[in-house]
Amino acid sequence: MQIFRFRPSAARSRLHAGLAAVLCAALCCLSAAARAEHPQPPQVDTSTLPPIAPGWADSNPLRGNAAAIELGRSAFNQACARCHGVDADGSRSPAPDLRRIGGLCNRAKDPALKQRCIKDSDHFFRYSVLNGKVKLGIEHMPPWEGIIDAPVLWSIRSFVESMRKPPQRRQETK
Repeated sequence: MQIFRFRPSAARSRLHAGLAAVLCAALCCLSAAARAEHPQPPQVDTSTLPPIAPGWADSNPLRGNAAAIELGRSAFNQACARCHGVDADGSRSPAPDLRRIGGLCNRAKDPALKQRCIKDSDHFFRYSVLNGKVKLGIEHMPPWEGIIDAPVLWSIRSFVESMRKPPQRRQETK
């Protein structure tokens, strides 16, 4: 009784090896390009914004300011939209939907708790933007510290908050 063994042809083996080499090279180039990319500051005019204290405030001093929201839209679309979606519509983008940050704070009934929640959300946003995101040694978002200043960061935060969708209520089943 003869046992039949499948032996791929030499041409097929070379083709598979070649494809694997091309794929590995492409992946190496992509990851190197992602690491080598240096974020560029958005080109915006902050002269229309009210003055804010120097340094980094604990919470957004430009919250609800119409000029900050418009400036934030422009800055966001220049610097963040590539990953987080144009006009902060992150529903189909590779990076998290930023409109969700702090969305649950509005549900807090106690005003002090609501303010603390908003302050925590502002801190998370500021920390994430300035320090970037690295997971398992892979840079998912570059650090923006030294690239954008406080008025631009808080304007982006104001814009993202203005784009927040109201939370959807779950329908109760009977």
